[in-house]
Amino acid sequence: MSKAAAHNPITEALRHARTPLLFVGLFSLATNLLYLAMPLYMAQVYDRVIASGSVPTLSVLTLGVIFCFAVQGVLDDVRSRILIAMGMVFDRELAGKVFSGVFDLRQAVPLSARSQSLRDLDTYRQTLAGPAVGALFDVPWSPIFIGVLFLIDPIVGGVTAFGGALMVGLALLQARATGGPLREANDASIRSFAFTEASLRNAEVVRALGMLPGLNRRWARDRNAFVERQAFASDRASTFSAVSRGLRLFIQVAVMACAVLLVIDQIIAPGTLYASMLLSRQALAPLDRVVGAWKSVVVARQARERLDNLFSGYRPETKATALPRPEGHLTVEGVSYAVSHGGARKLLLKNVGFRLKAGEVLGVVGPSGAGKSTLVRLLMGIWPASAGSVRLDGADVHAWPREAFGRHVGYMPQDVELFAGTARDNIARFRDDVTDEAVVEAARMAGVHELILKLPRGYDTDLGEGGSTLSVGQRQRLALARAVLGKPSFVVLDEPNAN
Repeated sequence: MSKAAAHNPITEALRHARTPLLFVGLFSLATNLLYLAMPLYMAQVYDRVIASGSVPTLSVLTLGVIFCFAVQGVLDDVRSRILIAMGMVFDRELAGKVFSGVFDLRQAVPLSARSQSLRDLDTYRQTLAGPAVGALFDVPWSPIFIGVLFLIDPIVGGVTAFGGALMVGLALLQARATGGPLREANDASIRSFAFTEASLRNAEVVRALGMLPGLNRRWARDRNAFVERQAFASDRASTFSAVSRGLRLFIQVAVMACAVLLVIDQIIAPGTLYASMLLSRQALAPLDRVVGAWKSVVVARQARERLDNLFSGYRPETKATALPRPEGHLTVEGVSYAVSHGGARKLLLKNVGFRLKAGEVLGVVGPSGAGKSTLVRLLMGIWPASAGSVRLDGADVHAWPREAFGRHVGYMPQDVELFAGTARDNIARFRDDVTDEAVVEAARMAGVHELILKLPRGYDTDLGEGGSTLSVGQRQRLALARAVLGKPSFVVLDEPNAN
């Protein structure tokens, strides 16, 4: 197993799901064994009860088969509940890691894939806890039922086995026929959602410049491609499902016809005829359900591939020794940063180095595109340097656990983004351990305390999505208060006087 696979959170979550899946398998074993009660009941009724006219025997057999069906229903319900509970545990174990991965791996993963990740998790979880998995656990019983039919008569077993082989072939053909269109539909859907999110973030520019008709046409292109390819895949899946159902009915009729001939030739008893029909139906039913659910299986598989891509460079954060609060001594040692562009590496920063003692201030001035924001991100440990290192009090900024590092530093980016929540929440960085006094002190330091008091509910005013109730300058002031919360040891401001 590769290191990437070993650290893949999805693989680890599935490994933890082995125990509940084992119980699902055991309950599937029990329910399929209990299904044999009906064929046995039919055989006994036709071969013994009708011949003997014994009402007590009929009563005992009927009560027995009713009890078996009751137990089977309970076990089916428990199996479904186990799958649902497993899906919930799977989501709790993985959702936070996916959410973090969207941010931690943002350089390696396209924006559209990041915005799709949580939807992919929902798709994968719903399939994992849905009826498709139950059908897959029932499929191994099909050969067993077919084997019982061979014991009854090789002709009956052979007809059922032939039908099962055809249905497996249909499932494989369906996978090939729908896999490509479904992938194209999902890719178009991702592009459509990503374009919508980008358009909404720039809604003011869109309305001011009359860009809506053009954006609508651009969005409709991906939307129409998504709907068209999805409809094409659904049509194919529907066709295969209809053929599968028809084939199953045809096989059942063929099995019954063969069994009737065997009864006429007195090779098998009349009760065995009905038992053969029921066993044949049960042998083919899981295959039919798999064909019907194959579309969801394909979509889930593609969602898993995108999640694996998200975690392709995932490394769990190892527990590190807690470091004391830094004084603020910054050392930048030969830092360079390059990006891949058109197959070639483009150097944005080369061999940058300087030192700052605690309390010292450095201003970096340069034209747009000179690499100032790139340097800021390297100083904050947002991006890893291609060469060199950035150290705070002698410790590499990447050696700190991110949460601990964030408590000692302040950062205000060039493009200020606030979060849906109150003014207090945004200044407190959504931490529960920040006191009201610390929030107010940070607001006073940033000169935004009086402005907040004038809001409808003061610090408890909901700022709306992205701080939409504030002006650009007010949002920047609030972001400055967030940056200086707790009097950090190291503060980085990217164009703090822009607004």
